[in-house]
Amino acid sequence: MYRQIRSPGWTIGWTWANKEVIWSMVGAQAIDQGDCSNFKTNIPHSCETSPAIVDLLPGSVPQSQQFPNCCKGGVLGSWGQRYKAATVSWFQVSVGHSGTSRKTVKVPKGFYLLGPGAGYACSSAVVVPPSVFLSADGRRKTRAMSELGFTLSHVRDSERSTLLKPNLVMDGETQLLQCTQHMCPIQVHWHFKVNYKKHWRVKISITNFNYWLNYSHWNLVVQHPNLNNVTHVNNFTYKLLPYHPTSDTGVFYGVKEGNELLMEAGNVQSEMIFGKDEKEFTLDQGWVFPRKVYFNGDECLMPPPNSYPFLPKSPNPIHPLLFAAALLLILLAFCSFWCNSKIESQKTQRKGPQLLR
Repeated sequence: MYRQIRSPGWTIGWTWANKEVIWSMVGAQAIDQGDCSNFKTNIPHSCETSPAIVDLLPGSVPQSQQFPNCCKGGVLGSWGQRYKAATVSWFQVSVGHSGTSRKTVKVPKGFYLLGPGAGYACSSAVVVPPSVFLSADGRRKTRAMSELGFTLSHVRDSERSTLLKPNLVMDGETQLLQCTQHMCPIQVHWHFKVNYKKHWRVKISITNFNYWLNYSHWNLVVQHPNLNNVTHVNNFTYKLLPYHPTSDTGVFYGVKEGNELLMEAGNVQSEMIFGKDEKEFTLDQGWVFPRKVYFNGDECLMPPPNSYPFLPKSPNPIHPLLFAAALLLILLAFCSFWCNSKIESQKTQRKGPQLLR
């Protein structure tokens, strides 16, 4: 729904049940042709018993080798934020040595899907009802002779995660990741700003500490019990995920032709306003902060509960003017201390150095 596959793209593979070969492909290609020495003429595209398939690069494929929704370099957007054509990839495989009937065709095994990071685990393939296809004019239907289906689950590998255990990469004297206390390439800052009588306001900042990677069409998934009552979001697109049973999870992403691209060493920001439920809203125990945060499908490391900022317990809402006045008093006190220190420093400089006797 909200997980992307970035460059260098996806790789899909399987193991043939018998001695099948791939005669030809359109829309993708096998990485390795394998040993096709048994074929003297009409050499197959791949004779590998476990072929690995990759997408074709855009802009460099002859028309005869293209297929609808192919040739994106293996890059796929998330289903929840982009138009459908950018979230699917199709290719066609012509298989040989598998027989010509449903009885002789055997189901391949060991399917896998890889991408940047840990990849996906696939279930065993099973025969499912065949798809129905409409002709271009919509007046004729055709059906697949047979169709396979399997489910995918994302593999969480903390050793390869780009967020939980990042590494500092150095290339000569060029620093590719900014040194920070948390040493993660992405930081999500959730700032509770104002507590109104019937609403409360939050500022979200996403900072990219990578000096070598842009995140195009990024997304941020947040879990919080008040996300089902968002009244306004500035500078981000927001959708509540409807399939979640408790309606407390939403996805944020950039505005089209605006901030869809998170540049290296850059940031994107937004402010949003929540409607307040007096029976549920509280400033205690970090309630105003998210329960879980995911960036591009990778779960972010949350701070421990005892590190959340302490907020005063008050039955009355914090008025913005009172909050501003408190900040002003703190600022004036700091300025007064700084000015006094400056004056004392100048007096000492006027006196000049004094000899010890």
